[in-house]
Amino acid sequence: MPPRKRKLDDAGQDGNSSASPQTVKTTGPSAGDTAATTRSSDTLTSQYFSTEREGDVRLGVKFFDQPCVLLAKAFLGKVLVRRQADGTVLRGRVVETEAYLGGEDRASHSAGGRRTERNAAMFMRPGTIYVYQIYGVYLCMNVSSRGEGAAVLLRSLEPLQGQEVMRRLRGARRREGSRPLKEKELCNGPSKLCQALDIPRHFDRRDLVTDAEVWLERDVPRGDEEEPPAVVEAPRIGIESHGEWATKPLRFYLRGHPCVSVVNRQAEKQMAQQPGPAVPHTLHQGEAQHRIKINEN
Repeated sequence: MPPRKRKLDDAGQDGNSSASPQTVKTTGPSAGDTAATTRSSDTLTSQYFSTEREGDVRLGVKFFDQPCVLLAKAFLGKVLVRRQADGTVLRGRVVETEAYLGGEDRASHSAGGRRTERNAAMFMRPGTIYVYQIYGVYLCMNVSSRGEGAAVLLRSLEPLQGQEVMRRLRGARRREGSRPLKEKELCNGPSKLCQALDIPRHFDRRDLVTDAEVWLERDVPRGDEEEPPAVVEAPRIGIESHGEWATKPLRFYLRGHPCVSVVNRQAEKQMAQQPGPAVPHTLHQGEAQHRIKINEN
């Protein structure tokens, strides 16, 4: 877990890690939020799949119910959708994540099986949102996975829809007179994406499977690519004080994508030296293979 008192540079290079609001009696969504989730799914259609209903593209509990490392990689290429109160829809493709494995992971908020009022979402059913504050100012968004206290941190998005609204939301937290943000800078950090998609603190413990204001959709078709980009595995950001866990390759990002927050040249070089073709993000190796790689580092 990164230090909390040091101020972040422009909201969010550091982060850490995340089921159902109805089953936890601690503070959760308001009655209005609960009512909002009962809206008909027909009102949640995606512009990218005009011939399909939202229920056909929105990802359900089966997607989220997988081991943390696999879920962190499966998130890559998926689309996070945020509907604001006025009906404005914001979308961003996930291009970078980090896995926090629960009790065994010294860098996780749930290290040692620790449960608190703050991290309760990490122990809820897969697909539950865990929003927490860092440095007393910025927010980070995580999603719980299979595994006790395990969650995936969303680190970076590629803006797809609502960029001008994102720019306004980001600009509200920047100094007056700052240079205009490039599109690739709108969501290239865990706290930046929370600002750009208007993810508030009270979204903590909401369910991505059922919520009417935030959800996850399948990959957007990309006509300019013949095959998906390879996935880079690298150490996580901002956890240098957590011993061996600081070096384990639990950060995943799409190689060559301009919206990635931090490029790890060493990891990419090692990846290029490995025999055989790179594995695209749509293909997953077994969890056991991932754990072997993690334990070797």
